[in-house]
Amino acid sequence: MSGPSVDEEELPATHTGPKGVINDWRKFKLESEDHDSLPPNKRELLRQMSNPKSEDERLNRKMSMQEYEMIKEEDERCLRKYRKQCMQEMHERLSFGPTYEGMYELESGEAFLEVIEKEHHHTVVVVHIYEDGVAGCDVLDGCLTCLSAEYPSVKFCKIRASCTGAGDRFSDGVLPTMLVYKGGELLGNFLSVTKNFNEEFFATDVEAFLNEYGLLPEKEFVACTDEDEADVE
Repeated sequence: MSGPSVDEEELPATHTGPKGVINDWRKFKLESEDHDSLPPNKRELLRQMSNPKSEDERLNRKMSMQEYEMIKEEDERCLRKYRKQCMQEMHERLSFGPTYEGMYELESGEAFLEVIEKEHHHTVVVVHIYEDGVAGCDVLDGCLTCLSAEYPSVKFCKIRASCTGAGDRFSDGVLPTMLVYKGGELLGNFLSVTKNFNEEFFATDVEAFLNEYGLLPEKEFVACTDEDEADVE
């Protein structure tokens, strides 16, 4: 004997069936809207279109072409955000760790210690210690910024030597320095790291150097950007 039916709105957001996916999408769409910045008519129309209880209302009224285009544009924008969020959550589940974007600037020695000690234990943390005006620091910074886009599971950080609280250990003569940590353990300590490269070096050179020591994970598939999707369509 079957139990009582469950109302679609009462399904939890983590439900993985078709109704759960639809419910997740509607919830995400409503929460992602910046309602305060929308004109009242658009806000109300989006509310009606996102609310499952308004199905009859939607069917019983004629929608203007302008309203249709507005809803279509809003749906596509929200769908792209929703897909990106789902892919990131899937990545975190499969890789057992979070993802990161770009280079993180550490402002103090406390922030330096925190990123080493408190990051996810599966996360590789690459720290570039630099000073303005020191040869090679700007180029290495650009290389690591490029690698951060290709290795989102790695956290790339930088900090001025004078902000570490141990400036005497990181004089200009040992800069740029690159430190690599995982689970709070120091895996790589490379002083004057640019001495390992040619006078002109690129992100691929830094990548090959780190891979030589086995410090980078497998390069991951990077999802297409919105522009790439538009080209495909």
